[in-house]
Amino acid sequence: MEFVSGYRDEFLDFAALLFGWFRKFTAKRGAGGASLEGHWRQLEAQIRRLPQDPALWVLHVLPNHSVGISLGQGAEPGPGPGLGVAGFLGDEPPLQLRDLSPYVSFVSLEEGEEAEEEEEKGDKESAGVVKADPEEGGEPAARSREPRQEAKPAGQTEEAEQEAGGGEDDRRADKAGDEAGPERRKGWRSEAAPLHLSCLLLVTDEHGTILGIDLLMDGTQGSAGKGSGTENLVPRAYALLCHSMACPMGSGDPRKPRQLTVGDAQLHRDLESLVPRLGVKLAKTPMRTWGPRPGFTFASLRARTCHVCHRHSFEVKLTPCPQCSAVLYCGEACLRADWRRCPDDVSHRFWCPRLAGFMERAGELASLPFSYTAEVTSETFNKEAFLASRGLTRGYWTHLSMLIPGPGTPRHPRGSTPALSLLLGGDPYQLLQGDGPALMPPVPPDPPRGIFGSWQDYYTWRGLSLDSPMAVLLTYPLTVYYIITHLVPQSFPELNIQNKQSLKIHVVEAGKEFDLVMVFWELLVLLPHVALELQFVGDGLPPDSDQQHFTLQRDGPEVSVRPGSGVSARLSSGTKEKGGRRDLQIKVSARPYHLLQGPKPDLVIGFNSGFGLKDTWLSSLPRLQSLRVPAFFTESSEYGCVMDDQTMAVATGGGTSPPRPNPFRSPFRLRAADNCMPWYCNAFIFHLVYKPPQGSGARPAPGPAPQVPTPTAPPAPARRRRREKKPGRGARRRR
Repeated sequence: MEFVSGYRDEFLDFAALLFGWFRKFTAKRGAGGASLEGHWRQLEAQIRRLPQDPALWVLHVLPNHSVGISLGQGAEPGPGPGLGVAGFLGDEPPLQLRDLSPYVSFVSLEEGEEAEEEEEKGDKESAGVVKADPEEGGEPAARSREPRQEAKPAGQTEEAEQEAGGGEDDRRADKAGDEAGPERRKGWRSEAAPLHLSCLLLVTDEHGTILGIDLLMDGTQGSAGKGSGTENLVPRAYALLCHSMACPMGSGDPRKPRQLTVGDAQLHRDLESLVPRLGVKLAKTPMRTWGPRPGFTFASLRARTCHVCHRHSFEVKLTPCPQCSAVLYCGEACLRADWRRCPDDVSHRFWCPRLAGFMERAGELASLPFSYTAEVTSETFNKEAFLASRGLTRGYWTHLSMLIPGPGTPRHPRGSTPALSLLLGGDPYQLLQGDGPALMPPVPPDPPRGIFGSWQDYYTWRGLSLDSPMAVLLTYPLTVYYIITHLVPQSFPELNIQNKQSLKIHVVEAGKEFDLVMVFWELLVLLPHVALELQFVGDGLPPDSDQQHFTLQRDGPEVSVRPGSGVSARLSSGTKEKGGRRDLQIKVSARPYHLLQGPKPDLVIGFNSGFGLKDTWLSSLPRLQSLRVPAFFTESSEYGCVMDDQTMAVATGGGTSPPRPNPFRSPFRLRAADNCMPWYCNAFIFHLVYKPPQGSGARPAPGPAPQVPTPTAPPAPARRRRREKKPGRGARRRR
């Protein structure tokens, strides 16, 4: 698939942004050669002429004592291939954080120390890193056993050479030492000693936009400070400030701050003679607290990338295609290269009129009743700031962004079944809460009298304010409810699904929805007289959860555990149910769907499926074809629906129904790095149209409507040309 915005872990886009800027920064810092002094004088003069940013800038100094970086040591022992920009943003970019394990992994240095605490007391002192002593006022400062060099402009090439390859001999020596005594590192995943990131330098503005980053490495842990970067902290910090002003990472044109503050007292004193060279005012005292504002967050994605060359907006100016306005390019050369790609059905020439049609749905998808709709459907939506401002920094809310769990948060690791203590606590909405008052009101005493078809109707009955962001989490159970009550009766009336007292549903290729499994409790509130069984299936589920089974019951706050048959937790919904008791059973099968054994389900559902992104779908779709069970899937964009239809045709000879907007889609617009298309979780719904059995003489139901003809020439960059849409042949399916 050409675009993976709705499927890719947002942390990977963030990491690609940091990696691309840091690579350019290190190249600039090591440039200059014999004219090094003149290079820095020229750069300082250039910065003095820059316009002033009214926002306060902050240079953060973040010491690190607990996390190490293992390069080329993933799940398999031995060195892995290098990871360049193509590894993050290439033709087949990784979609999940675990996909980077062959290249880089993060390991806990504390685990290894705890395993052999007594033996490593001496090693910790010889590593050249000591604990950060709190400064006056409580701000920790980065310390090193090595004395700081005299303050001077940065740019010496030996630093870049040391980072690029100077530590290779040290790493080999440390690896040899590990082979002689591997028992000393029982807490670490990889055989080679990890690199120790001693300090992180971070430049941000007061709003949280990241403007620059530098990593100071101490070589391998236990190498007695060889290759330490902390001794060069002052020149490195000065170089970082210069490059952050000349080439801001986050967004905007080159600029200098009105005022700069530093998060380390000693570094603040060392920079007093350097910062004025740039025409920047340094604060009188160092920053004493973590952030100058209570709502300080890191805006995770402000910079975008060219769809072809993957260069970021801090390197080149990006503009959308003048005809479809959907795809971002750095210039006419990349636009023409994408226009003429082969085969034809992957070229922008083929997709341009289709993408233009997708862009026309942006207003419809953003039509939601919430008070915050304008903010969360904007292309510049800052999700982290939105959640932090509402105190949504704990529980399930941390699965929606890159915010870390708040203090006192019950631990529920991603990709695992909920902890037994949480199930037995009696509150099914515990993980849906924020820092403030309860977000979910008590369950209404009477079941719904009608069928809900919009967020407005559901919120009114449930007693939720339209200012509540609970729709972001409840999109999963409400989508299941909409499929059961609306779509199945319309498309498969012979099933008489509304009169069934029990339903067995398979959730295929489960991912984030399994991390949020307790939100499906709301199905018992919406369908009080139906016994539901949800079986989550997929090889992306944690292996240790395979074959787990637990039951949620609504007959009061009492708790019971049945050995050998999973966990049974009786949770209180706040009211006594009228009629017979109905349960919600949760089962887990960590395997591809085509390898699942068991009885035939009543219904199959997949969330944000992306058929073209996993080869297992080429086996799972034929399995569904053989079962001929109603199967509904959601996608985050119309583009994904078209690609799913093509994959279904290749895998089974069938197709998909025309996609329709999901009234219970998430209101949060998803980030897109290389395009401007509207992406929303569970934005569209379609069902599979199976190929008729041989000899039946029936023809499959029609798929998506035919698309407009493909233009023959690339659009002119100077103006946007509009053409009248005419019916034409359908898109050729790629084999």
